[in-house]
Amino acid sequence: MAENELSSEAVQASPEAESPMVARWASSLVLLGGLWMFAMQFVRTLARPPYEFKEIVRQLNAIGYRSLSLVIVVGIVIGAVLTMQSRPTMIKFGAQAYIPVMVAISVMRELSPVLISVILAGRVGAGIGAELGSMRASEQIDAMDVAALDPYKYLVFTRVVACMIALPVLTILADFVALIGSWIVEKLDAGISISYFIHSVVDGVEFSDYLPGVAKTIFFGFTIGIVGCFEGYNSKGGTEGVGRSATDAAVTSSLLIILLDVLFVKVTLMLWPT
Repeated sequence: MAENELSSEAVQASPEAESPMVARWASSLVLLGGLWMFAMQFVRTLARPPYEFKEIVRQLNAIGYRSLSLVIVVGIVIGAVLTMQSRPTMIKFGAQAYIPVMVAISVMRELSPVLISVILAGRVGAGIGAELGSMRASEQIDAMDVAALDPYKYLVFTRVVACMIALPVLTILADFVALIGSWIVEKLDAGISISYFIHSVVDGVEFSDYLPGVAKTIFFGFTIGIVGCFEGYNSKGGTEGVGRSATDAAVTSSLLIILLDVLFVKVTLMLWPT
């Protein structure tokens, strides 16, 4: 009995018992390595013109223009909800006059860039992963290779560039409509005029509050595009793999955006200390 108990404890403590966790870490490292090599190929492609400008414009329409309604709704909700949530606390400390400035800085520095990026990671990243995954499953990408075309340059490069252009523009739009949502709440609750609201925001917001939030969305757009293209371009398993690629693209890009944001906040505070 003692030998049996000892042997069972040894099995539980053996390395094989920890293999699922080791496998997860190994797969994560393989994923990061694959993404890094995929991103380096983007840099090499960037140094080899000419570019497919017509395809970039088409992707800007698919990624940017078709996301306008979603961004506008989310932006208004961000501004309105933040104002409603913070107003009781600001009144408690007698600082209700600073609500427009507080909302503007919070939206421009953090809320709008991160929330819009994560939402678009779900919409755009998953869409790119599913689209390229379908092309891989139907062997369209292989056909481009056989025809001596560069599928990376036409399919991946154009989509990543479009994400890097569209996301900062959509973030600027979200900042603007968030302030509109905040003013609507302030107008209804406190009767603040639009001119007073604008003057409060202009006087209290500095360029260093606005620039970092927009600048980091360029990198967030790159992350969304490169992860979505990577998952779709390397999709396996036929139609089942297409769905898996779409899901993995949305989840991975959202997680990387949140992790990158921590780094950007630290760098921003070092460059522009408050």
